[in-house]
Amino acid sequence: MTVELTETSGAPESSSQASLIALGSGTEWWRSAVIYQIYPRSFADSDGDGIGDLPGITSRLDSLADLGVDAIWLSPFYTSPQHDAGYDVADYVGVDPLFGTLSDFDAMLAKAHELGLKVIVDLVPNHTSWDHEWFAAALAAPAGSPERDRYMFRDGLGENGEIAPNNWQSVFGGPMWERTTDADGTPGQWYLHIFDVSQPDLNWENPWVREQMLGVLRFWLDRGVDGFRVDVAHGLIKEAGLPDYTPPADAGSMGGGASTALEPGIDSDIDSDDPPTPPYWAQDGVHEIYRAWHEVLDEYEGDRVLCAEAWVEPLTKLALWVRPDEMQQAFNFTYLEAAWNAHELRAVIDSSLSAYGAVGAPSTWVLSNHDVVRHASRLALGADNLQGDGLGPNSPGLPDTALGLRRARAATAVMLALPGSSYVYQGEELGLPEAIHLPDAARQDPTWFRTKGERYGRDGCRVPIPWEAGTPSYGFGPSAASWLPQPTDWDAYSRDRQIGVPGSTLELYKLALSLRARHELGVGSIDWIPGFGDDVIAFSNGAVTVISNIGSVPVELPTGAVLLASESVEEGVLPVDTTVWLAN
Repeated sequence: MTVELTETSGAPESSSQASLIALGSGTEWWRSAVIYQIYPRSFADSDGDGIGDLPGITSRLDSLADLGVDAIWLSPFYTSPQHDAGYDVADYVGVDPLFGTLSDFDAMLAKAHELGLKVIVDLVPNHTSWDHEWFAAALAAPAGSPERDRYMFRDGLGENGEIAPNNWQSVFGGPMWERTTDADGTPGQWYLHIFDVSQPDLNWENPWVREQMLGVLRFWLDRGVDGFRVDVAHGLIKEAGLPDYTPPADAGSMGGGASTALEPGIDSDIDSDDPPTPPYWAQDGVHEIYRAWHEVLDEYEGDRVLCAEAWVEPLTKLALWVRPDEMQQAFNFTYLEAAWNAHELRAVIDSSLSAYGAVGAPSTWVLSNHDVVRHASRLALGADNLQGDGLGPNSPGLPDTALGLRRARAATAVMLALPGSSYVYQGEELGLPEAIHLPDAARQDPTWFRTKGERYGRDGCRVPIPWEAGTPSYGFGPSAASWLPQPTDWDAYSRDRQIGVPGSTLELYKLALSLRARHELGVGSIDWIPGFGDDVIAFSNGAVTVISNIGSVPVELPTGAVLLASESVEEGVLPVDTTVWLAN
């Protein structure tokens, strides 16, 4: 039957919710792409050592093409001592033997392109591993040398330099400074590490560092990659003088936080409160760096892309990263961190489209990644969970698994109907929850160790994903080995148990992606539909009407052909925590 929306589906609720919100000009693929994040350690293991690898990825690419995504993004596979799961890079142009060889990478890239999938690789420019030859040279050189100037070395305070240069605290817990020992055994200078002690920060005020990284970009572009996800893109430049700084209690570890979240019922713009800028995040000098990177990408044919991991608020400030001469995308963490609350979600969506559109860029949308609690658990939390803290058996307000999955499916159905580019994290298409009950002895996140077990860290979202039920490691690899232990109840989440099963999370994702492509929702625009109440999100995007019930009671639906529903929908009634797409 045809849709017959009632007269309550008229004009937008206010002038700030314009019926057509521009996404900026251009037809580049990345403006509307759905990009699938692969965490190589945990995606597919080809050799049975319990760690995912590049040949394993290649063997499973057909499944991703079948899912309907447009591109893949690979977390780091570079040579590394693996103190931080590869984000401590010892060689930017080498493949770690854990994951294979450069030839394996080339084969994976060729297979992806054959299937019509773009390939984005992670780049980690803020810091290197302490095993990198640059840092080894810096340690061997005297204070004030060119080698030391490649990193953030400083003399200590106090009579004998025994006090750290400032009070900054690491994202992973503990001081952000580590003192060195000189060749004669006496205490030496200190070096800065925003993250683990094994990850010294580079000095991006040094032209030599900038030139080296331009060479890294060209190395991978020459091999044919389609772009880069830039790790800690807001951290490269530090405030001059490195002043002391104590972040607010509600600040996230990466710079985002609760300061911009809206309380239910408060009618204010989500960008109205501009939180203080930490001296090691979001400094203006980073933009000069990315303008130079943009010029390098322009040297190559095709639409290459830079995507910023920048935990920056408000959104109007984050949009500076995606001005026409800088990056093409920036992760929308304000959206990821939004509460399961209709008022807040409407505000975030409006602010996102407005802020990104003002600089001619598409908004991005993301609900899960390798650094945050999976949204199938996070959306049912009974307590706050700041980025990077993780969940474990002693966390307060542990999530209800069934409620979390129901809300996750509904949230995904909203996200994939929004114009712009969406990111999907491996395993979310299977409905995977956070792995909470990992044995303490199995945990590997540096956060767990640096906080002496006070924060669980990110292991729970990084457990290898299940492919086939009833097999060793659920088909992750040919053996039972798994670098993090997999829960014993994941048979039901395995991909083979969901293929072709009506109502399964996998089939929900496949249908949503198919409809999104067919109706060109990624390049569309939204028109808010009022009249459903404060606890409902309702909008149209081209030929599709999207209605999501985020309240506590069922709501009446207009008549119309149901294209997609995150849960079973009775005729004319939309249950709680359910999203439906109707033919318009």
